[in-house]
Amino acid sequence: MAAADLWTFTLEDAGTRTLTTRGIRFRKRDYAGPWMTGQAGAQVRIRFMPHHDHRIEVYHAATGRYLGPADLADQATEEQVSAVRRARAARARRLKKDLEAAQRERYAAATHAESPRRLGALTGAQADAELARSAGTSLSQLALPDVVPLAAPPADWRTPASLAALTTAGRPAPLPSSRDSASVVPDGPAGRGAPSTPDEDGDPS
Repeated sequence: MAAADLWTFTLEDAGTRTLTTRGIRFRKRDYAGPWMTGQAGAQVRIRFMPHHDHRIEVYHAATGRYLGPADLADQATEEQVSAVRRARAARARRLKKDLEAAQRERYAAATHAESPRRLGALTGAQADAELARSAGTSLSQLALPDVVPLAAPPADWRTPASLAALTTAGRPAPLPSSRDSASVVPDGPAGRGAPSTPDEDGDPS
């Protein structure tokens, strides 16, 4: 069997896309080919080889006719790829070293039942240096909850003073998500705390 035919049998289907002036958008990246000139707006079907994300194969969505390949646009140079791989390898070595250090726990010997006592002393400078290296790696520390202030709730809502102080007056409150199965509405004809019912569009009524 020819190599081209074997390649065809290994492709996976990725659904249909619309050709644009930038090519085809696939997995948040653009793919383009010279045969796409003048075909913006056409509906196509994508097939690809798993783990070979440098190229995709494009077929006509309606007829299934093969149109041609599309290569990754703005592909990184070999120097850039090598630099990224070196950075990843260095990061992996640091993580492995930190993991091994964390697993090397030593405890003092005991002759009777007592709480375990860890061994290994640190100077203040050593502790500060290690904490400085780990700063900024926690996602909870990187979160900035105060960047977008909370909107002020409607006037007829009974909001605790501690929460009202954290909101911004003049901004409308967001509607409850339709995914919440037991969302609660404020006092009204349906009664205080009555569960809302989604309308035909999925929004609470």
